[in-house]
Amino acid sequence: MKVKQKVLMKYLSARLNILALISKEKAAEKAIEFFSTPKFKKKKDNPPVFEQGRRQVLELNEKKIKGYQWNPESEKKVLILHGFESNSRNFFRYIEELIKRNFQVVAFDAPAHGKSDGKTIILPEYVEMIELLHQKFGPFQYYMAHSFGGIALTHFLEKTPHLPTDKIALIAPATETLTAINLYFKAFNLNEEIRPAFFKLIQEKTGHPAEYFSINRAIENIQAKVKWYHDKQDYITPLADIKKTIEKKLPNIEFSISNGLGHNRIYREETIVQDVIEFLTKE
Repeated sequence: MKVKQKVLMKYLSARLNILALISKEKAAEKAIEFFSTPKFKKKKDNPPVFEQGRRQVLELNEKKIKGYQWNPESEKKVLILHGFESNSRNFFRYIEELIKRNFQVVAFDAPAHGKSDGKTIILPEYVEMIELLHQKFGPFQYYMAHSFGGIALTHFLEKTPHLPTDKIALIAPATETLTAINLYFKAFNLNEEIRPAFFKLIQEKTGHPAEYFSINRAIENIQAKVKWYHDKQDYITPLADIKKTIEKKLPNIEFSISNGLGHNRIYREETIVQDVIEFLTKE
């Protein structure tokens, strides 16, 4: 972890714990705001492949979300979804390979990410973005999603008609929201007395308890073919979280477990890139 990140985390931790002494409810509200805020939004130039794409700007909840569309004439449509504190630019290798094979590719920066507007994002809003992209550019037959994008995609697809022939490549998906919350409380050394108010606010904001937001729950409602990539040394979305789904032995899901790639390197690894492309494009 970089020095800047450590300093910010210590500052936020102290701020939340001091606030908790005054009001558990106000501390929980601020904790959810911090939890939903990407802390480090890197601004870099897009790789050259983005110059070949068609820029698109849509509006979601009074925010402009920005993205690109390649090969708009093709009926073979792929949607690429990035993770938390990431953006579509990071998946340029997948875009390059897919457009070479004449697939239509759509990739957007979620609210509060990349070049899109906003300061915060919660899972239901990411799902709303996927719904909007589905209406505007879909239906899609192919999906590739990393981390936070993975859990958003499964929650979209479980309530959206799709075909058993559709394909989904999940790369280190954020499987259990409870795990993300527990890691957040631990990383920021938050006062445990905030926790009940924190979970109450999630219920109020989303209409569901935190445990509802789980791929292990949603995956049973998905018919599409799934190839799920995960790493043994992923400490952000731990391998232990996917054990429930592995044990279900669902016939439409294939697992590919690596060792040593972690949470982010896994999607950049060339062997993974090529395997995902082969999975998505093979007839």
